[in-house]
Amino acid sequence: MAGVLEGIRVLDFGRYIAGPFCGTMLGDLGAEVIRIEKLEGSEDRWVTPVVEGGEGAMFLQMGRNKLGLTLNPMKPAGREIVKKLVAVSDVVIANLPYEDLQKMGIDYDTISAINPRIILATTSTFGSEGPYATRVGFDTIGQAMSGAMFLSGDGKVPTRMNAPFVDFGTALLNTVGVLAALIDRAKSGKGQKVETALLRTAINITNGHLIEQAMLSLNRIATLNRGFTAGPSDTFKCKDGWIYAMTIGQPLFVRWCKLMGNEALAQDPRFKDDLARGDNGEALSAIMQTWCDTRTAAEALAALEANRIPAGPIYTPQQALDDKHVQDAKFLHPMDFPGAGKPVPVLQEPVKLSRTPLTIRRRAPKLGEHTDQILRELGYEPAVIQQLRADRVI
Repeated sequence: MAGVLEGIRVLDFGRYIAGPFCGTMLGDLGAEVIRIEKLEGSEDRWVTPVVEGGEGAMFLQMGRNKLGLTLNPMKPAGREIVKKLVAVSDVVIANLPYEDLQKMGIDYDTISAINPRIILATTSTFGSEGPYATRVGFDTIGQAMSGAMFLSGDGKVPTRMNAPFVDFGTALLNTVGVLAALIDRAKSGKGQKVETALLRTAINITNGHLIEQAMLSLNRIATLNRGFTAGPSDTFKCKDGWIYAMTIGQPLFVRWCKLMGNEALAQDPRFKDDLARGDNGEALSAIMQTWCDTRTAAEALAALEANRIPAGPIYTPQQALDDKHVQDAKFLHPMDFPGAGKPVPVLQEPVKLSRTPLTIRRRAPKLGEHTDQILRELGYEPAVIQQLRADRVI
């Protein structure tokens, strides 16, 4: 079944996550995506190596549904290949400093002069405006400067989230922007530049906290896993493991009080609403912890589920892989890769569409795996390709 973006060609100059995962999403939606790397392989190919060839876990995820091309666009012959590719493509993705885009010939002014219908999706740490525009950074800089790290941890040591949510959030916003630009192009016939920034994404995620601070000046500090504006909302240790449980809103809280065997808690003025319950969450967490002390995680979760109170086990990565729902709902797609001792479990569909589903059609490419194929399609003869390789252009 054809994807909704069949016929769309994407040039992915991205690195790590914020750019490449946008390309991955477009590929899952049916676009032809060409991942363009340095001749020795881009840095993100080798992060957290998990297979014999040295390819990393992140690349195996980000590289699905992509063709692999090695290219040095700093050389004149490489710039010529870029021009030929831009002329027959629809989208260019590049999460690189804008001056680097200019050096590579993939800044918007240059590529739109070649192809007025082209869409450039560009990501940086701080955006193209403001005093930090030329600074570089990664996901954690967004976490740090948005307030997210300060509000995480124990209130003494700011704590980052290991999962790079700022990078992934930026990639998803990139994808939304590209899809919007494609819809507009279908009406106007013109491309445009889509711009995202890690700090902009991070502030979008923490915006509710920032609004509260601006309006009420509460100067909150981190409370480990306890919620600020609801309770109980926390991690709890059971006899054989940890769970997370939370109540938001009066109906949930009343059900929780009944489960705890103390319906009078619902009339306690300390717990009159979500904000009050958050302010007095330590007391509620203590009650819940005492209840969990005598139960296994399975027993606690079963009782919470029976009372329709949101809760879940706190898994190790292996437990997440082994979870019955993850397995039965086929969240993960086992993907073969050269040098891998076993199939690589890649998420099957980040979003499900009923009529035009996202699909995984190919594994991540080996370094430069499709270089010759792509250049032949651009009209390069085998002898010319051989010379380009000898000249270290490809």
